[in-house]
Amino acid sequence: MSAPATLVGCDFSSSPSRRKPIVLALGHERQGRVVLDRLQHLDTLPAFGHWLGEPGSWVGGFDVPFGLPRELVEQLGWPTGWEACMRHYAGLTREQIRATFAAFCDARPAGNKFAHRAFDRLAGSSPSMKWVNPPVAYMLHAAVPLLLAAGVDLPGVHVGDPDRVALEAYPGLLARELIGRRSYKSDDRGKHTPERLIARKDIVTALEAGQTRLGLRLKLSHAQRDALVADASGDALDAVLCMVQAGWAALQGPPRWGLPAALDPLEGWIVSADLAVPSHG
Repeated sequence: MSAPATLVGCDFSSSPSRRKPIVLALGHERQGRVVLDRLQHLDTLPAFGHWLGEPGSWVGGFDVPFGLPRELVEQLGWPTGWEACMRHYAGLTREQIRATFAAFCDARPAGNKFAHRAFDRLAGSSPSMKWVNPPVAYMLHAAVPLLLAAGVDLPGVHVGDPDRVALEAYPGLLARELIGRRSYKSDDRGKHTPERLIARKDIVTALEAGQTRLGLRLKLSHAQRDALVADASGDALDAVLCMVQAGWAALQGPPRWGLPAALDPLEGWIVSADLAVPSHG
């Protein structure tokens, strides 16, 4: 089976707006290159849900956690089946989530407050139960019910439409591989520094040269390159980084799409995390 025509990278926001939309990078793979066709902005969660539900053929990398740590779920006595757990979680309010997770953390020793998923150290990702800086617990709460309602396929955790394949991605995984711990983005205008602009330019240059373990080159027009570098929030660049991860997954193909056979079906997996050097930072 050849890779589907469309690759998707999604920089997600749990409270999207015109100022801070959900950003989709849409493209395709051709002879070892991931070509960016266009960027699309969605200002509301219903608009995102509508986009997910449209008929189509795509493989997407979404910068949003698809699961919670097993240690957390078991200690709270929540269902340990993925869909039952997610439906239970979706039934909570953000205030209930914050209070529940804060109580969990308060009962644990300093330095080990949060529960982690199995791949967090590999990917350098934030715990999916974290509700601030970044609020990934709220991102999961907002996104996963829409993914379920749209009937998309979530390899390793939930069977859906095989033509619309959604994978958990993480732009920081590729960004750190290319520029280390240098900061390349900020939503704070006061932190839109020349150093961050140079870091974004270095990421784009390295992606175009194929300097990641994924072995894919990014193909951009001059205008696209300028736009990615100029976006100081990093949202467009993050969407493109996720699209490159989706491109690698599409080349691996079904049924695993590059995911390891031994992943925990409750926790899920960040695509290509097992190719990374473990992050101890």
